[in-house]
Amino acid sequence: MDRRSFIRNSTIGAAAAVGTSGLAAPAIAQALPKLKWRCTSSFPKSLDTIYGGADDLAKYVREATDGNFDIQVFAAGEIVPGLQVADAVTQGTVEMCHTASYYFVGKDPTWALGAAIPFGLNARGMNAWFYYGNGIDLLNEFFAQQNLVYLPGGNSGTQMGGWFRKEIKTVADLKGLKMRIGGLAGEVLSRMGAVPQQIAGGDIYPSLERGTIDAAEWVGPYDDEKLGFVKVAPYYYYPGWWEGCVTLSFMINKGSFDQLPEAYKSLLRTAARAANLEMLAEYDYKNPAAIAQLAAQGAQLRAFTPEILEASFETSEDLYTEISGKNPAFKKIYDSMAAFRNQTFLWQQVAEYGFDSFMMQKQRQGALKAQTK
Repeated sequence: MDRRSFIRNSTIGAAAAVGTSGLAAPAIAQALPKLKWRCTSSFPKSLDTIYGGADDLAKYVREATDGNFDIQVFAAGEIVPGLQVADAVTQGTVEMCHTASYYFVGKDPTWALGAAIPFGLNARGMNAWFYYGNGIDLLNEFFAQQNLVYLPGGNSGTQMGGWFRKEIKTVADLKGLKMRIGGLAGEVLSRMGAVPQQIAGGDIYPSLERGTIDAAEWVGPYDDEKLGFVKVAPYYYYPGWWEGCVTLSFMINKGSFDQLPEAYKSLLRTAARAANLEMLAEYDYKNPAAIAQLAAQGAQLRAFTPEILEASFETSEDLYTEISGKNPAFKKIYDSMAAFRNQTFLWQQVAEYGFDSFMMQKQRQGALKAQTK
């Protein structure tokens, strides 16, 4: 079954039918108001996978309502700069945005918990915590104070550790390193001697090319290849310990959301959930070919050393303890996430890790190639 037809038939039919069981579905659809919203993205259209998350949601909503609920998506800079989208929604300039909430940790470190924190959850763990561990509700308690409604709206999976102009082998090599990096990871690296830079995606390449920065993290192979980083910083590190996954989010003006009919609220939640799944699946499909292409173009893959990973982990944990001691909102959400982090990695190392490890061994042996007659 076509996924858009499924969303249309199941969501509007089920949500709108509550209390109106005597009406046929077409009559219900016709009774819903015509709305036109604007969604401003933090990303350029050229990054089709990340930017596409907002396009996906808009399509699902538009098609499920026969165009009655029309959400227009605007790229970063078309209405406001990419790093100002949350303010635009809070102030009511636009009804919603698509962004990574950790871009706004300057307001409050709690914002990072809606996207990614160093040594946090991976994509499976994050989605489990969101949908079954009360994560969305906890985050919305916080974001309601910002006049926002938070919905997960995309996931990158575990990210790469970024592009470096020179090799990084020890913690001492981080001293004075100017690196484009967002969220709480910037604070962690700062404590380890690096100099974090907050730079929008479209400005990273020229900054690396000119030597204004020494390193930059973005997402992973598919998007990184599009931005051409391999041409100016050949060392490609992994894993992105600061982003075991990154959850993109739809942030909706709370006043606008509260005024919606219940059917439209339900549809937005369902469409955002579909967009969240869609993005992760797309990255999982496209990254394998992209990493091979980057290697062919000269990317030199490097793993962060155990020394760097251990020091980064300890610095991160110290930071969380410090923030929790003075920020009750952060502590409440982080404690919930950290408790589940312990549980999910216990479980994932049993069946999942055992299966994956064996299959990765077979891949290295060349045993997973398609069979030919």
